[in-house]
Amino acid sequence: MRHPDTPLPDRWNVFEPLAVKDPITPLTAWKLDWATSDPKLCKQVMQDVGRITEMDDLEVDGNCGIVGRVQLRRVGDADIGPIETACATALRTAMWEEHGVQPIALDLFNAKVSRIRHVGSYNCRRISGTSRMSTHATASAIDVTGFDLTDGTRIRLLKDWDDDVLKAQFLREVRDTSCDWFGTTLGPDYNAAHADHFHLQNKGWGTCR
Repeated sequence: MRHPDTPLPDRWNVFEPLAVKDPITPLTAWKLDWATSDPKLCKQVMQDVGRITEMDDLEVDGNCGIVGRVQLRRVGDADIGPIETACATALRTAMWEEHGVQPIALDLFNAKVSRIRHVGSYNCRRISGTSRMSTHATASAIDVTGFDLTDGTRIRLLKDWDDDVLKAQFLREVRDTSCDWFGTTLGPDYNAAHADHFHLQNKGWGTCR
């Protein structure tokens, strides 16, 4: 148990759960894995940094369903929803928004992201052209198509990946930082099927394209 007089800040204390807004430490990834593997803890963490409605788990069959099901409407300072997803996906998105998306927007545009645009998370389907189930079948991924900024700037992958120098830089930087929080990131550099969105997937082997 934690000693009540410990001088350790929570972010350095292995007994304290993840707080999304805490500075990153070598323990952050471990705390994120802890939170995303425990739906109850995950929802507690998300209550402090998002706008969620807790829902009963969705049980469809052995291939499809959502464990730790939530309806997500906001992460940090960015509206996102409504989107039905797994809490683990919501929490990874919140970490990306806090430690990647917003700092990059402030650095490049001196504005914050007001909305993250998406085309869904849960979809009981197979990977196109294969017999394997998509990670969307368990809401373990989210597809992000663009961003709106507080200064009125609109950034979309399909339009801005190659057309606007600053917007293209933003998209590549947020793509790269998403790989700190998701196991797999697929975008326009991966194949034509991802020309209009980032596929951000909880699990994977570190593919970041």
